[in-house]
Amino acid sequence: MSHNPRNSSPDRRSVLRGTVAASAALALPALGAAPALALSGRPRAAWGVQTGDVTASSGLVWVRSDRPARMIVETSATDSFRRAHRHHGPLIGSGTDFTGTTSLRGLPAGEQVHYRVTLADPDDPRRTGEPVYGTFRTAPAKRREGVRFLWSGDIAGQGWGINPDIGGYRAYEEMRRLDPDFFLCSGDTVYADGVIQPSVTLPDGRLWRNITTEEKSKVAQTLADFRGNFRYNLLDENVRRFNSQVPTVVQWDDHEVRNNWYPGQILDDPRYTEKNVDLLAERSMRAFSEYFPISTLPAGGDEGRVHRVVRYGPLLDVFVLDMRSYRNANSPGRQADDTQGILGAEQLAWLKRELSRSRAVWKVIASDMPLGLVVPDGAANFEAAAQGDPGVPLGRELQIAELLRFIKHRRITGTLWLTADVHYTSAQHYAPERAAFKDFAPFWEFVSGPLAAGGFPANALDATFGPERVFVRAPERANVSPMESPQHFGEVDIDGGSGELTVRLRAEGGTVLFSKVLRPGRVGQ
Repeated sequence: MSHNPRNSSPDRRSVLRGTVAASAALALPALGAAPALALSGRPRAAWGVQTGDVTASSGLVWVRSDRPARMIVETSATDSFRRAHRHHGPLIGSGTDFTGTTSLRGLPAGEQVHYRVTLADPDDPRRTGEPVYGTFRTAPAKRREGVRFLWSGDIAGQGWGINPDIGGYRAYEEMRRLDPDFFLCSGDTVYADGVIQPSVTLPDGRLWRNITTEEKSKVAQTLADFRGNFRYNLLDENVRRFNSQVPTVVQWDDHEVRNNWYPGQILDDPRYTEKNVDLLAERSMRAFSEYFPISTLPAGGDEGRVHRVVRYGPLLDVFVLDMRSYRNANSPGRQADDTQGILGAEQLAWLKRELSRSRAVWKVIASDMPLGLVVPDGAANFEAAAQGDPGVPLGRELQIAELLRFIKHRRITGTLWLTADVHYTSAQHYAPERAAFKDFAPFWEFVSGPLAAGGFPANALDATFGPERVFVRAPERANVSPMESPQHFGEVDIDGGSGELTVRLRAEGGTVLFSKVLRPGRVGQ
């Protein structure tokens, strides 16, 4: 299955070798340094640029300044910027940790867009910093152009941070070289509860060294702590280069706040002086909105949501879920009535409505947690929907059963589930003939990750929805470092001619571990 030749255009390649790569490698401020408040000098955008939620005609561009500045974005069909279109962005200040996002509209469909971000002194527009360059492709307007994207999650977890000895987050550079249309980040974008020590001794005696910052030396509790966690990953040159060339679709999970959190939780963890998880989540969500360009989540605002649909042309709609913000408390999950579940009633109704409206050939459900994998929370409670009881749906499984029944009875075709969270890669096929609950159409779920974190053994399966583990690659012990086990990401390639969708589960180093071809308009493949 071949990808559309537009993805390897000479113009695109010249950018990858030229100004974008150079701008992504700008020297960063001192680790942990706060933006300068003095008005002397010119604004700098040393943290790079990134784009998010790109569609056929729109997208968001993000930047961070080192001081108050006016954000100006110019877009062009070529990297010469001879016929550039100017987009006036916000005034960047301390209210958003000196980050800013500019909305781009009226973009040409299915085209390479070059952009540059300039930061200007708000008191003297003539005083501008060096432009920072980026590029992205808009979604195609025509089916024949095809789509290819990557997904993964779990970044800087379990104490494995940016290690300069191995080249930092190497998987990002490998993903960049594959030149995807976009990257779906499936949650655990940071580990706000994970301390990064200067060094860790591995079981074989080797030394793992971390780049460290003040914010990563403790669990995150204040807004400044959370901002520092999201800023940490931008210290990695691979991440900044990747961000300047590949748009992202981002969701969150638990570690953006704390391991296995749920609304209303009161902590008994002695590391925290703030025990109210709702307050921690509010601070994290604000920092999350500031450091990622998300169409439904304005930076620094009190309103907004993570769940949304990103429509990527005739072939693909991506339904981004939030299984964290609306869930009920983690429990043994054996209740026979559960309307809140893991999505909340309002989000479930939204998902049903948007799935029924979708006319895309493929409907990717981006889930921050797997469906049929048993993810425990302590000795008796469970984190995800599955709770180890192979019988009829109970607890949060009731909500999943309702959704799967709806998809079947509305004859919604082309759904597949993509997720991360469990720190290994696998493929599960769900079928009613193997299940205790039978009123659903067969479907696939693919798991990838971690991208820059510890690897863990495979989780047990819950038979309620009849999953069969067709493929799995996981370590045999817990928290295997990235020096000992390759990191994982997945690839989805939709052919514009046939409409066939190919999923490839990849390991860092270029190896394709597993591949599956799905045909459009069919189920149970």
